[in-house]
Amino acid sequence: MASLLDDTLFETRGQAPAPSKDFYQIIVTRKDVIFRWWKISLRSEFREARPGELKESHEDFLDDPSLQIQIAIVFGASTLEHIFNLCRGNFDYLVRLPDTLLLYIMSYLDLEDIARLSQVSRRFEMICNSDKLWEMIVQDLLGTITPEMKSLAQEIGWKQFFFTNKLQLQLQLRRRRNKSAGSSGSQSD
Repeated sequence: MASLLDDTLFETRGQAPAPSKDFYQIIVTRKDVIFRWWKISLRSEFREARPGELKESHEDFLDDPSLQIQIAIVFGASTLEHIFNLCRGNFDYLVRLPDTLLLYIMSYLDLEDIARLSQVSRRFEMICNSDKLWEMIVQDLLGTITPEMKSLAQEIGWKQFFFTNKLQLQLQLRRRRNKSAGSSGSQSD
């Protein structure tokens, strides 16, 4: 499982709360917590201030309340808690899986579980609503899909295709047939 971990486990940037204009960055690697800052000020005493960096091991970070307070002020308590978890070795491997593997796993979930999973994060929402996932689900349920059905699904979206009732699908397919027959008949005139 350790092979799923990148060297950089977490990274975020932000601006300090008003009235400060200072910028901050936090990077958590496999070994270190790196805190960087850039002073932004019109005051003469800060004009020559250079960017700063503080680099601590995970163990040192867990024992440094002053840095923890700075991170909580700038990035919030939830970010600080996430960094604590990373420093303690509590990794969420699910979010580190590649999209193709997540799609494969999600294709076996119940619809209610897909709906719940889509609320976990933006990434999961995108995957749960993706045409790739719903195409896999439709193909698994139907087995064979005619080219006409595939064309309609690509036009309206695989998720919409899945949730459209059978009568509405038949009506839409019939309309497409009539439309294509009408256009091919007018071309031959």
